Amino acid sequence: MASLHASRFMLSTSCSSCTRTRSVVSIPKLPKFNVSIPQIPIKNQNSRVVESSFRLDGFAENIDISLLERQGQKKRGCDDQVLQRSRLMAVLEEVIDRVEMHKNIGEQRNNWNSLLLNSVNMITLTAALMAGIASMNAVGGDSVSAVNIASTLLLASATGLAALMNKIQPSQLVEEQRNATRLFKQLRNRIEMVLREKSEDGISEADVKEVIKRVLCLDKAYPLPLVGTMLEKFPQEFKPAIWWPETKPEVIHPITETNGWNSELEMEMREVVEIIKSRDAEEYEKLGNVALKLNRVLAISGPVLTGIAAVSSGFIGHDSGLAGVVATTCASLATVVNTLEHGGQVGMVCEMYRNSAGFFSLLEETIKTERTEDALVFETKVALKLGRSLSELRDLARRSSLSRLQGSPIDECASKLF
Repeated sequence: MASLHASRFMLSTSCSSCTRTRSVVSIPKLPKFNVSIPQIPIKNQNSRVVESSFRLDGFAENIDISLLERQGQKKRGCDDQVLQRSRLMAVLEEVIDRVEMHKNIGEQRNNWNSLLLNSVNMITLTAALMAGIASMNAVGGDSVSAVNIASTLLLASATGLAALMNKIQPSQLVEEQRNATRLFKQLRNRIEMVLREKSEDGISEADVKEVIKRVLCLDKAYPLPLVGTMLEKFPQEFKPAIWWPETKPEVIHPITETNGWNSELEMEMREVVEIIKSRDAEEYEKLGNVALKLNRVLAISGPVLTGIAAVSSGFIGHDSGLAGVVATTCASLATVVNTLEHGGQVGMVCEMYRNSAGFFSLLEETIKTERTEDALVFETKVALKLGRSLSELRDLARRSSLSRLQGSPIDECASKLF
């Protein structure tokens, strides 16, 4: 017991000494620092990363908007190319259909020319024969009257058919359809070439509009219907055919040799244009006027002769021996005139000259305005269209230039291009 009290006394003594020691030794206090530790992004329950407070306002939004605009423009451009290609394919289908239509109608009108000519000639000759028989047996009574009436009706019918044939000119209609078929085939080849060459670059709306204009100009130059839109077969003045859209003269730029064009070639093309104007175009225009006048005279003469024969046939048997002579003579002459006009296809000749004059007009306009195509390719095309080799065309242009400077006429035979 005494030992327990002694140990407590010792413990309390040591604790009091320890307390005194702490109070005697003073430890200096350290200054306080406020240190901010950056927070590490942590994932929340929705697995979204907390964005950093450092960002450029509007930068990401501008990137997203411009990217969307570029994608939208690219998509619209692709859609527009597909649309224009589809439109051009639709035009191509119509052109192919027109080729078949003009070909079939041309064959049909060629049959019209043959059948109507044969029918009119057979009717006229039969009526002439009947008029001759009636005039020889003028005292035959009722039988002669029947033959007389029949010949008169036949001649009147021949007059109407001849007037109809001369109005529509089937041979000229056939030539129109031939030319239209050929030109629509050329347009078809041109469209197919555009589709091949611009398969990667894309077809523009201007290409489609140009092709549509050419189709409409061809429809106007060579119409299919007869009623209302048929071309005038006997115009007052001979004019070349026009089947291409009107082109505006291009602005003349300084000559550059990027595609081969130079001053020498420009001079050569000008000489070719002058030769076309002064020789070929003028000659075809004169021949067209001659053919037009001849066709007009024949077209009037045929129905007039058959009409006179029909009227004269009506007076056979009325104490007029001259009526039968006039009827048979005029009917025979009408047969000759109809054969010469439609069998000789004078209307087709008029259309051929009209188309040839249009060809020279188109070539002249193309030479004046075309500068985008390669020079050598264009020169070769011009030479072949005029039926000459490249060297012959150049030689002709040089001789034409020298003769113009010297004031002497160039050889007429050598100057004819086509």
